[in-house]
Amino acid sequence: MEKSKFLEALDIWGIKYAGDVYKKFEIYTQNLLSYNEKVNLTAITNIDEIYEKHYLDSLSILKYFQLEKNSSLIDIGTGAGFPSLPMKIVREDIELCMVDSLSKRVVFLEDMISKLSLKKTCALHSRAEDLAQNKDYRENFDYAVSRAVANLSTLSEYCIPFVKKGGFLICLKGQNVDEEIQNSKNAMKLLNCSIIDKINVEIPFSDLKHNIIVIQKLETTPKAYPRKSGTPSKKPL
Repeated sequence: MEKSKFLEALDIWGIKYAGDVYKKFEIYTQNLLSYNEKVNLTAITNIDEIYEKHYLDSLSILKYFQLEKNSSLIDIGTGAGFPSLPMKIVREDIELCMVDSLSKRVVFLEDMISKLSLKKTCALHSRAEDLAQNKDYRENFDYAVSRAVANLSTLSEYCIPFVKKGGFLICLKGQNVDEEIQNSKNAMKLLNCSIIDKINVEIPFSDLKHNIIVIQKLETTPKAYPRKSGTPSKKPL
């Protein structure tokens, strides 16, 4: 995507950015495509589509949800860094922790942190179910974000334990999410959280549409959650 078009999309959304932001996304793109030849990071290899379906898709969170300045963010099942790494490039004040269960992806993320000179940013190799039992990470983040990881019930069990009481889980979901919302009611109750918003998103200069689901943590997560590795996906709450 041309620089002018990408920056215009950010302007349309009212997202502020530094002068070198496009250069950083170019570095991201080059490394994403280079690593993708060795590690499965993305099925999307057309550069215009990378900007639309990965970068702008991820950045839509900054348009529709106001993140507090200097807040802490954890991205569970981040893969190649979506949605949090594009957010960090634009919002350097955010303290970011990216988590993935595949070590080769984490190597890529650590390389991106270095090449983009990102501060207050880390990439961890772990399963969410295991890391959530670590007191240094449990209930230690203002926000959790996730994209294309699991259904809302499973995703909430993965992510909500990391969020502080009163904090938020922000999920990027497809257009047909109503059934997931309906099926997640028991999980919301057991995890002491509530879906507070469903936001319809349209990506500038494309036909792409998706939903942002915002879940607020109301009380401390019971110690029983998340359950042991593999259980949340096999037996959703």
